[in-house]
Amino acid sequence: MKKIIYWSITVAVAGFLFGFDTAVISGADKPIQALWNTSSLFHGLFIMSSALWGTLLGALGGNYPCDKWGRKPTLILVGVLFFISALGSAMAQDPYTFALLRFIGGIGVGISSIVVPAYISEIAPAKFRGRLVALYQFQIVFGILVAFVSNFLIAGTSAIDWRLMLGVEAIPALIYLLMILKAPESPRWLIQKKNQISKARSILIDLGEAHPDSVLAAIESDKKQHTESKLFGGAYKKAAWFAFLFAAFNQLSGINFIIYYAPRVFELAGLDVNQSLLSGAGIGMVNLCFTMIGLSLIDKFGRRSLMYIGSIGYVLSLTVIAWAFSTGTGGLTVVAFVFVFIAAHAIGQGTVIWVFIAEIFPNTVRSKGQSLGSGTHWFFAAAITLFMPFFLEQFSPAEVFGFFTLMMLGQLIFVAWFMPETKGRSLEDISLNSKDKHGVLDADG
Repeated sequence: MKKIIYWSITVAVAGFLFGFDTAVISGADKPIQALWNTSSLFHGLFIMSSALWGTLLGALGGNYPCDKWGRKPTLILVGVLFFISALGSAMAQDPYTFALLRFIGGIGVGISSIVVPAYISEIAPAKFRGRLVALYQFQIVFGILVAFVSNFLIAGTSAIDWRLMLGVEAIPALIYLLMILKAPESPRWLIQKKNQISKARSILIDLGEAHPDSVLAAIESDKKQHTESKLFGGAYKKAAWFAFLFAAFNQLSGINFIIYYAPRVFELAGLDVNQSLLSGAGIGMVNLCFTMIGLSLIDKFGRRSLMYIGSIGYVLSLTVIAWAFSTGTGGLTVVAFVFVFIAAHAIGQGTVIWVFIAEIFPNTVRSKGQSLGSGTHWFFAAAITLFMPFFLEQFSPAEVFGFFTLMMLGQLIFVAWFMPETKGRSLEDISLNSKDKHGVLDADG
């Protein structure tokens, strides 16, 4: 079990890079626009959302290396992409080169959102799978926190402070790359794609599996049961819809809008620049604390319970933020309920999303299912980030947050009526149930 925890933590460091890369651009947002004197639409498309379009490409195509080359080589590729992007974007001399390097880093983010949850779910025992896969989300929010704190500490230290903000990421990217070189391959991938049973067995034993032969038998049975490789085949159609809706709702909450444009939102609420940057660091701290709470609860209370809490928290906080902007209530109200919003996200969607999507597909199509969920997630993230500077010029903040509130009412309905529970079941047990008329487990388990 110690080795499983160690490798889960090690692999999840890709989540730290994901989170850092996502949030660090917020500190460079306005300095870059001023430096290159770009329009709001150009700035949103080429500067702020270029990484997200790369993420979308990585998410949609990441299942190919994940299945073809294996989980471990794909994890190594992720580290290389992050390292190149961090150094390159920090040294870019024009907006087009900058956008290209951010795009490369985004590809790394997209691929990591497929391979990391898939890898950890495939080595983790059912009893602890939720919290081990959710380590990826913990590392994401830890990366976001470190990025906000790093931006705050670096801001104003030099004329090229924004370059330093971006370049710092190269250090953890190199550390991750060196660590991941010694990781074992996923035993489930070895059996499913290479039929290397003896090698898979030795890895299971090395990871501390007490009953390797029974695990191997279950994997082999699952392989025979699920010969269909098309994601939208009859057996997987409902799981595919669940992955799509779950991922879409994640971004329609407005979470990436808050992460990417936190300083701008707080300035709209009346805070000055320094207060806005410090409040951004506060977002990272709240996110981290409530992710840790979610991590401790996901295998005890299940995925649906956390999503109920998160969905209600979303609706409450977004409603108050919309009201505060519409009535001109003080900026502190906005800051306080943005923190409540972040807490709701962290304990609900933030903790559950990568766990849930990794669980509901059988071994045969897991990486394809991850690609669908991740691709959907990043399409909406990229679209929202691209158009948000423009939307903020066309609509009031109250209207923007009102839209997000309506979307989260939709998520609450989805959780209450449709979302299945996957807590405590082996991956093979979940996938064997995917042949029934519901496509995956019934909502009541």
